[in-house]
Amino acid sequence: MTTTDAEEPTLTIDELAARAGVTVRTVRFYGTKGLLPPPTIGPRRVGHYGGEHLARLALIEELQHQGMTLAAIERYLKRLPPDLNAHGLALHRAVVASWAPEAVETVTREELGRRAGRPLTDEEVERLAAMDIVTRDGDTPEAYRVDTGLLRLGVELLDVPLSPDTVLAARTALLEHSRAAARDLSRLLRDAVAERDARDVRSLSAHMHPLVVQALLTTFQRSLREELREWLDRGGED
Repeated sequence: MTTTDAEEPTLTIDELAARAGVTVRTVRFYGTKGLLPPPTIGPRRVGHYGGEHLARLALIEELQHQGMTLAAIERYLKRLPPDLNAHGLALHRAVVASWAPEAVETVTREELGRRAGRPLTDEEVERLAAMDIVTRDGDTPEAYRVDTGLLRLGVELLDVPLSPDTVLAARTALLEHSRAAARDLSRLLRDAVAERDARDVRSLSAHMHPLVVQALLTTFQRSLREELREWLDRGGED
């Protein structure tokens, strides 16, 4: 593996496939279908892939877990902004993962690394445990209970220079305000469909869930960007 000037990892197709937990053939197939952008061609005509490719593969995997067909995944990816970077793709994956019920699985240490997309050190596992994403299964040595919906996000946070206490405080704040927003939105939707048939209500709920989550994500991103911009304009002073 090499790195660019921006310290963005560049992977060969074999390294990308290994990190994503797929085969080289699958990577090439997704490339021919337009699901993955073409690699950067380096010396000796060797293709190099970066964080965006890895994030796209993770998003595709999540969409498949939701039962989407390849044609539906193609349509989904085509609707994404063309300049979406790895972090933006990771956010979309988090939205998709939120469509599914909470899932906690017991996995081996090796499987934990595969699900994470890369091998994890003991220190990194401890940090994930501090975030309440991974816990050791007391009944089985070297087995871990993992919140699969949060694992990839937790791995992303491992590279962020924040203490586990700060991450947990941020998570608490997000949960508190997101639940308040969910209550208000749920009340509005219930009032809007109060006179409809129960079957229509369930169908509307299933349709609205991803749209509402996407709307919350978009408005939160914009609000956070505005808050950070104002803070920087004040010279970093509260």
